[in-house]
Amino acid sequence: MWSDPIADMLTRIRNAVRVRRKYVNVPSSKLKASIAKVLQDEGYIESFDVIEDAKQGVLRIHLKYGPRGEDVIHNLTRISKSGCRVYRKVGDLPHVLDGLGIAIVSTSRGVLSDRACREQNVSGELLCTVY
Repeated sequence: MWSDPIADMLTRIRNAVRVRRKYVNVPSSKLKASIAKVLQDEGYIESFDVIEDAKQGVLRIHLKYGPRGEDVIHNLTRISKSGCRVYRKVGDLPHVLDGLGIAIVSTSRGVLSDRACREQNVSGELLCTVY
């Protein structure tokens, strides 16, 4: 049993990018699929599929690289952890690399990027940052 499944997902993605995998398999959940959807909408991954199996399912994330093979994801950092939750108001959301990166936030309207939170004026739990 994992104490933090989101951190496990981010670590699997980080390790797969480091060794240039085309995709990575992660145990599926609704929250992980929502995080993958934000990563896809923001252009950090190609796509993702939810593969149903006898257990909880598998989330297959297809990683994205630049035209010359450079990494699109340079850093994934877990902010809010199971032992210390971090909540931010809309005005206090971080500008990751002055807008070149994103922060992923769990809100009452679902999992959103920091840009979408500012547009919709919602706040919530700061899950992670990506750049």
